[in-house]
Amino acid sequence: MKPHDTLPYSELPDYSDAERVARSRAFYEAVKTRRTCRYFSDERVPRAVIENAILAAGTAPNGANQQPWHFTVIESPEKKKALRAAAEKEERAFYASKGSEEWLAALQPLGTDADKPFLETAPYLIVIFGQRKGGMNPGERKQNYYVSESVGIATGLLITALHDAGLATLTHTPNPMKFLNQLCDRPAHEKPMMILVVGKPAANATIPLHATIKKPLDQIASWL
Repeated sequence: MKPHDTLPYSELPDYSDAERVARSRAFYEAVKTRRTCRYFSDERVPRAVIENAILAAGTAPNGANQQPWHFTVIESPEKKKALRAAAEKEERAFYASKGSEEWLAALQPLGTDADKPFLETAPYLIVIFGQRKGGMNPGERKQNYYVSESVGIATGLLITALHDAGLATLTHTPNPMKFLNQLCDRPAHEKPMMILVVGKPAANATIPLHATIKKPLDQIASWL
């Protein structure tokens, strides 16, 4: 490798093989209880929980360590109402004509429709942006690399951190999403990737039975 500044990589604990197996199994058992929630309580959640989860997301691997993401946290009732109105406008167009028959058929077991009350009910909406331009320092406009991949990994960490804190989440992707740049006061070179709805589940929350069906290991992995 080319010369560069380094530090010792010494932060990983030295587990035995048995400990690694046990910990990996325990993590799977914990994370497999994660479910997408569409019924949220309006009960408040400490801001520190969201901040810590975003910090966890910010540790994700990414292109050239330029960290091409921005997380806009919306808690204002007025902003949430405006976002819901804009998102439902796009959703109505999708369900009425833009969505293909195959796509709508795939969604049918999940019971989704154009009505998105959770966008106002949940205490937090996190709008996740990918930055095509940026860099390590404020004000930079360098080219960023592997933006979608980097933001996807960071979002996975964010969802997992929130689940670990006992919060429910929902990934919402109205299409198109350019209205989010103006609503969140973000520059045009940033691409809205998704809205993450965050909060406690409502007392009567349910999940679709279809959502509990996960592919077994032999369908999602192969060994060469």
